[in-house]
Amino acid sequence: MARILPRLSTPILGYNGTFPGPTIKIERGTKAILRMRNRLPATHPSLGHTLAMSTHLHGSASLPQFDGYANDLCLPGFAKDYQFPNFQPARTLWYHDHAVHFTAQNVYSGLAGQYHLTDPEEKGLLPQGTYDVPLTVSDAMFAADGKLGFDTRQQSGLFGDVVLVNGQPWPVMKVRKRVYRFRVLNASISRSYRFYLSTGAPVTMVATDGGLMPVAQTVANWRHGGAERYEVLIDFSKYGTGQRVELRNLSNDNNRDYDHTSKVMAFDVVDDPIDKSDPTWNRLPTTLIPSEVMNLKAAAATKIRRFRLKHNDVTNAWTIDDRTWEDVIASNFREVMANPALNATEIWEFENSSGGWNHPLHIHLIDFQILSRNGKAPFAYEKGPKDVMYLGEGETVKAVMKFGPHKGRYMVHCHNLVHEDHSMMAQFSVGLGPTEVDLNDPILTARPAWDDKGD
Repeated sequence: MARILPRLSTPILGYNGTFPGPTIKIERGTKAILRMRNRLPATHPSLGHTLAMSTHLHGSASLPQFDGYANDLCLPGFAKDYQFPNFQPARTLWYHDHAVHFTAQNVYSGLAGQYHLTDPEEKGLLPQGTYDVPLTVSDAMFAADGKLGFDTRQQSGLFGDVVLVNGQPWPVMKVRKRVYRFRVLNASISRSYRFYLSTGAPVTMVATDGGLMPVAQTVANWRHGGAERYEVLIDFSKYGTGQRVELRNLSNDNNRDYDHTSKVMAFDVVDDPIDKSDPTWNRLPTTLIPSEVMNLKAAAATKIRRFRLKHNDVTNAWTIDDRTWEDVIASNFREVMANPALNATEIWEFENSSGGWNHPLHIHLIDFQILSRNGKAPFAYEKGPKDVMYLGEGETVKAVMKFGPHKGRYMVHCHNLVHEDHSMMAQFSVGLGPTEVDLNDPILTARPAWDDKGD
């Protein structure tokens, strides 16, 4: 039970019983095991489905068997040890449930949390500790008794009338007169946002899904789709004691907005002392850190692939190139949308032809660089390593990416989780020959074990 609303309790699913789950921080190069014990009830208390789980560390270059493949299910009473290499540059990741056909219900009910990979370069540039703040933004609808409502509007999307930040509705945070770093994750099931500050002041964008941008970008607002992470710096030193600065939402097409979904949270400026020996207290850096993916050149690509995202009006299914995850299941998980060689560089182009919906598309395993959006340059805030591309209505996005460091099968899917569940998912294969034995089978290689309930 969580206290989200005043005077009412809300039943949730929670990692360690909380929503969001605990924020995990780990140093780059430190291998880790995350033991996930499924101690959920056999079925969802209100929605009725079996509470199997599959945990995806979104943004991690994990081996396939530890990547949270949708059909790699851990049933109630079982546990799985997920091995994470943590060798990538510093970034904001997040872990969430990925169980086939019920990802939306499980994440909406609370199975999500942030995971921060740190390194010396990032620590030397950006605020740390108290001034490095995770903001997990989601939306929800509630019944009169405090329970979560769940309405996907004929499988198109779920849009709540209450905006939550770190599990609380429209919170207020006290801030000192200095620079803060906010790791903003959109953990909403379907809603996208267009964030801006009520004062009209810009923010300094320093990191995207895959970590630090080569050059910081100053933006007045930014479009933020499901599962995307953007790290922004806000300088509160320019504001007076007692002044309130609000983070607001301009929204985007195809959201269902309500009276108060234009509000997100507020910051109240206080006059508490500042440690000016910390060089990040007033630093808004411009040059940051280059990365392999942001140094990729389109000319290095050995193949260009094109895909179309659509809706099947007859079956009410969401598709990638007219195929669904049911087709993958029917092929005994052999069907792939692409088979790049290990360490190959390719250009992938996605066209949203779904008839008026947006799709935040996530490609597992790799980071990519957005080359163009509708034939033009990407937005300023997209000029960093990404693993989710926002595909608005009728938009076409072209990206360059390098496939590695692991062989195996990985997923591609829409992160409007209602679309994912119905059944906008596909998979690609990296470096596997037609008859090659898959040593890292995402379902069979590391099966969950019975949970002995030991510590």
